[in-house]
Amino acid sequence: MTPPPDHCPALVLNADFRPLSYFPLSLWPWQESVKSVVLERVNIIAHYDRVVRSPRLEMRLPSVISLKEYVPTARRPAFTRFNVFLRDGFTCQYCGGRFPTQDLTFDHVIPRSRGGKTTWDNVVTACADCNLRKGNRLPRQAGMHPLIRPHQPSTFHLQENGRAFPPNYLHESWRDFLYWDTELDPW
Repeated sequence: MTPPPDHCPALVLNADFRPLSYFPLSLWPWQESVKSVVLERVNIIAHYDRVVRSPRLEMRLPSVISLKEYVPTARRPAFTRFNVFLRDGFTCQYCGGRFPTQDLTFDHVIPRSRGGKTTWDNVVTACADCNLRKGNRLPRQAGMHPLIRPHQPSTFHLQENGRAFPPNYLHESWRDFLYWDTELDPW
């Protein structure tokens, strides 16, 4: 059975054939990928078996596309809740438990009420129980120290962490491009 077009996103690669991002995986809806092909902004690397038609055009839907112009990655990632979770591997930095995003929060190692800032160097991922247990205390007062010292990650570090969390759906045409830069096992 042929999938409907809405189930045919295109994996978007930079001009160097690496995904624009691993987490979230750089995917464009089929409409955006077709538009970019027509405007000659991308190269088609692989196709789905699905065809779309307009009065003037018939095209197999692209499953992998690459940008014609290289887009440099940001040197410093944005300071967001999600990027803190990604830096910390979705792991509570106090108990070491791994949790889904909706069960995580972030904790100020030095509480804001004690002069702590909301920065990469003072915020860690925490589960609700640990965050509540630590409360408004310093790590030494609570006897709770982060497993890893908080720091500003590089964009590369976040991308590497993101590769550890593959999406729920991977089309077979994407696999050669998602892990092509990993070291191969010797035979």
